[in-house]
Amino acid sequence: MSELLRVENLSAGYGEAVVLHEVSFALGQGETLALLGRNGTGKTTLINTLAGATRQHAGSIALAGVALHRLPSHERAQAGIGWVPQERNIFKSLTVHENLTAVARPGAWTPQRVYEMFPRLAERKANLGTQLSGGEQQMLAMGRALVVNPKLLLLDEPLEGLAPIIVSELLRAIARITREEGLSAIIVEQHPLAILDISHSAIVLDHGTVVHADAAQRLRNDPALLDRLLGVAR
Repeated sequence: MSELLRVENLSAGYGEAVVLHEVSFALGQGETLALLGRNGTGKTTLINTLAGATRQHAGSIALAGVALHRLPSHERAQAGIGWVPQERNIFKSLTVHENLTAVARPGAWTPQRVYEMFPRLAERKANLGTQLSGGEQQMLAMGRALVVNPKLLLLDEPLEGLAPIIVSELLRAIARITREEGLSAIIVEQHPLAILDISHSAIVLDHGTVVHADAAQRLRNDPALLDRLLGVAR
């Protein structure tokens, strides 16, 4: 399988504060990476750095041969980054449909395909962002990232604070997007078992460094190691 993303010796943070220290990993085309770690270990900073929202101090990021670390965030989106941050970042003053069409780019993922994946959004396509539940806002944020037709999808805690029924719906959608559609993804999640089940590989961060890297299923099947790395084997 061809390599899509390569991160080498990446150090980054906010202003002069360095949060990530010499982070290196690679991701193949069509693969999903579970990005794990306790709170405050640098997971969101790594996602934000890939998207171009932090200050990079050293290292390189290459996406399909393009040197992302040299590009501003809007050009990284054009190069193939689809980013769903923790804050979701939908346009709350626009309708669901306007949110999708405002950012859509030519490709396989269209607003109609998003509606097929998330029927709740189809039912609410004329509703403003302020009229959506938290789960619906998360679906819309994912839909907005998909209609950009990215090469790599970045999901930062997509299941956070959502009702179990919505979590199940989103997990099915993520599995379809990655496993069936073959879109590469990096997923940050506080509930490791749910994400490891649908991921190919996993890395664990601690104090801004990679302390473990392995196949997702091997980590999934080792509760003692999960507990040691994350403090909770669930």
